[in-house]
Amino acid sequence: MDLLLLLENSLLALFVAIIAAITVSKLRGKHFRLPPGPLPVPIFGNWLQVGDDLNHRNLTQLAKKFGNILLLRMGQRHLVVVSSPELAKEVLHTQGVEFGSRTRNVVFDIFTGKGQDMVFTVYGEHWRKMRRIMTVPFFTNKVVQQYRYGWEEEAGRVVEDVKKMAEAASTGIVLRKRLQLMMYNNMFRIMFDTRFESEDDPVFVKLKALNGERSRLAQSFEYNYGDFIPILRPFLRGYLKICKEVKERRMQLFKDYFVQERKKVGSSKSMSNQGLKCAIDHILDAQQKGEINEDNVLYIVENINVAAIETTLWSIEWGIAELVNHPEIQKKLRDELDKVLGLGVQVTEPDTHRLPYLQAVIKETLRLRMAIPLLVPHMNLNDANLGGYDIPAESKILVNAWWLANNPESWKHPQEFRPERFLEEESKVEANGNDFRYLPFGVGRRSCPGIILALPILGITIGRLVQNFELLPPPGQSKIDTTEKGGQFSLHILKHSTIVAKPRAF
Repeated sequence: MDLLLLLENSLLALFVAIIAAITVSKLRGKHFRLPPGPLPVPIFGNWLQVGDDLNHRNLTQLAKKFGNILLLRMGQRHLVVVSSPELAKEVLHTQGVEFGSRTRNVVFDIFTGKGQDMVFTVYGEHWRKMRRIMTVPFFTNKVVQQYRYGWEEEAGRVVEDVKKMAEAASTGIVLRKRLQLMMYNNMFRIMFDTRFESEDDPVFVKLKALNGERSRLAQSFEYNYGDFIPILRPFLRGYLKICKEVKERRMQLFKDYFVQERKKVGSSKSMSNQGLKCAIDHILDAQQKGEINEDNVLYIVENINVAAIETTLWSIEWGIAELVNHPEIQKKLRDELDKVLGLGVQVTEPDTHRLPYLQAVIKETLRLRMAIPLLVPHMNLNDANLGGYDIPAESKILVNAWWLANNPESWKHPQEFRPERFLEEESKVEANGNDFRYLPFGVGRRSCPGIILALPILGITIGRLVQNFELLPPPGQSKIDTTEKGGQFSLHILKHSTIVAKPRAF
């Protein structure tokens, strides 16, 4: 029976694919002027030519061949790749409404409930409502000033814990493990007014494992073939089943251990607007008013667990790796901290604004090692025009932000990790998108609102580590491995390196 069902589904998928191919052919018949790209073949499009791995470097090579706007037909999906500041401005700003929706795939449909969250929903009333509800408890300067003491405390705990590890100063430790606990505590203080005491906390262990599995499954290129080509989708059944199981377990954990616990706190005392203590209180208040439902609440928690925690952690890890591999830059940063703050005076959030070299190190990390190098994909709901070309409705628009920030035609020696560029020739460039060559958080309607949290956390964390330790590669190595691991639109270090952290004497 299973074989017959598979055959039936495959034949149906083949029919759909043929109809899609005919539709594309008719689009050409309508005299659509499509962007250039490799010549597609029926049903498979360009998939057989370019494969599943559509990372930022591979897309850069295609852009060098076909131009700053190119079209890939991946089975039934249109992928438009944008690789110039001018076209990025069109997509993200000038035509921000036209290209303001999000495309999802078969896996992200599972993890976001087909767009019941904020990050992956289509542009419209639901997105505006979710953005409004999330802004007050998460993304304002008031939140930064309220929680920066907690971030400083968490960074201080990292310093003290590392000092207690004898091996940290000799053979080295995988610093990322302790930083991961710090990042969870930073965000769970905001979300739930709670924290995890140690890496061994059973709830933290379970949460970390499920979030890690979610990221692996969603960011993998393994499932592209079944997403692009309907005839092959039946072969994804096992993969999608695992995704559904992980999603259900995560949502149940969010609900049982955090949301319900916070509801109990709220029910035990009167919660006026002045009494709302943490982000989930605001979110639950919106649910109580009928603005959102329980699923929306859980998908907001899901967004923060992935979008806020992981991306900032990746950037911290990249920054530390570059400082280990460039000891002269690390020393220059340490000298600035000592000179401006005083020997042993621990950096705080307000201090970061008067430490220009620290700011330059963060900017350079985000430029060379952009956590989301293709930004989160955009989509046009209707037929549109971009760069003089016709863009069919529901195309997936990828802005190669990494290439915008690493194109040698726009940047001086972009392959070098050189923070000085942001104090010299690029001194006016900021991370907020004031220059379309540099968009680590995107820009416009669908930009990442988490910039307001990420930048101070990066400053506090990197500043405290450099102040208190000399960060070195392990014995026998001159550098640590910074091989990249790309995903659907992510970029992190392939191997979490061992780092020697020698405490400084004050």
